Amino acid sequence: MDLFEEKSSDNFSENENQSGYDEPLATRMRPQSLDEFTGQEHLVGEGKMLQRMIDSGIIGSLIFHGPPSSGKTTLAHVISKEIKAQFEVINAVLDGIKELRKVVDRAKKFRKLNGKKTILFVDEIHRWNKAQQDALLPHLESGVITLVGATTENPFYSLVNPLLSRCQLFELKPLRFENVKTMLYRALEDAQRGLGDKKVEATKEAIEHLAEYAGGDIRNALNALEVAVLSTKPAEDGTIHITLDIAQESIQQRNVRYDRGGDEHYHYASAFIKSMRGSDTNAALYWLNAILEGGDDPNFIFRRMFIFASEDVGVAEPNAITVVNSCHEAFMKCGMPEGMYFLSHACIYLSLCPKSNSTGVIFSVNDEIKERGVFEVPPYLKDKTANKLSSRYLGLENASDDYQYPHSYPNNWVKQQYLPDKLKDKNWYKSGSQGKEAMLSRKWDEIKQP
Repeated sequence: MDLFEEKSSDNFSENENQSGYDEPLATRMRPQSLDEFTGQEHLVGEGKMLQRMIDSGIIGSLIFHGPPSSGKTTLAHVISKEIKAQFEVINAVLDGIKELRKVVDRAKKFRKLNGKKTILFVDEIHRWNKAQQDALLPHLESGVITLVGATTENPFYSLVNPLLSRCQLFELKPLRFENVKTMLYRALEDAQRGLGDKKVEATKEAIEHLAEYAGGDIRNALNALEVAVLSTKPAEDGTIHITLDIAQESIQQRNVRYDRGGDEHYHYASAFIKSMRGSDTNAALYWLNAILEGGDDPNFIFRRMFIFASEDVGVAEPNAITVVNSCHEAFMKCGMPEGMYFLSHACIYLSLCPKSNSTGVIFSVNDEIKERGVFEVPPYLKDKTANKLSSRYLGLENASDDYQYPHSYPNNWVKQQYLPDKLKDKNWYKSGSQGKEAMLSRKWDEIKQP
């Protein structure tokens, strides 16, 4: 048997349908049709675009992006079965252009022999470099293969534009509690692929615990259910009773959806910052802990709080950056778990601080200089020593003598132009209305009154 025959989709389907117990329950219970597919109603629900495409049998190249275990691979399998297409799989971590060429050769043979369409599923397609992604383009153009790519990362950041322009993008959402619960009950009832050939009685509390702790990960929930069933001794009547205690032992740690290199990393960080900016201490602490539970570096959180202390608190409370710095130093000396106190200290303090974003004015001034350049320094503001030397050489009076020294005037201030003549009426800085900045601004407004 040659390679072409070994890879046929018919053989693949047959192997799936005859799965034995050597395969994990999650693999055996993989949906075989759109009717069995659970979740992603916004894509495959009645009348939705992807469902209409499948019904018509006309599928273009697709990119599925979403969190792990949201059903990207399963949906690709279902599509190929629904439109009766040859299904080929490439894992971008393990395979490259060499494997792609083999798939293309087989696809050409299938199209020539029976006109059958080939769907190529590329898992973790974001792992392919630009050259590897570009290698797909001519085969998509010719129609030899229809691509279904899967990625956990934002495709606009991880995929090349020519590939994106040839594909339709579909975002898969994390599976909901009810979706996971549905699959658990289905596994208990299915005698062919699931656990229905065993006499299993699971309490509602046990199933709900598995569904909740799986955090939207069906694979995790099904694996835990299988462990519970296989490790529990049947009662005298042969019934395997799955109680809440057994479920808790089978899935002991709640699954937290978080990828330090993926979108969730930025979504959680954004929620954390926006909660502090909104002075919602509870929400800020919640998202801080979500980031930590996801396994992110606490130093990343401190870096974000350093920026926040200047960007969002700023001059309204100038000590904010000092407090964050002190908390960070204490954290570095003590480590975890005591370091949680210092993370909490800085987070609560920043949330309660008065807010001002006036420090961002630096970017407005920077834009001005980039657009118009830097004008000449007014003569009386120039360095006195340098002015003295040039004035003596040119036989001129020293212009620096016209400078008015603020400390020689009441309140250490005198009305004087400091900007170049062409910018003398510019007023980029707008004082914040809270905290010390507001107090200092009011003071100078009073002093500067004519």
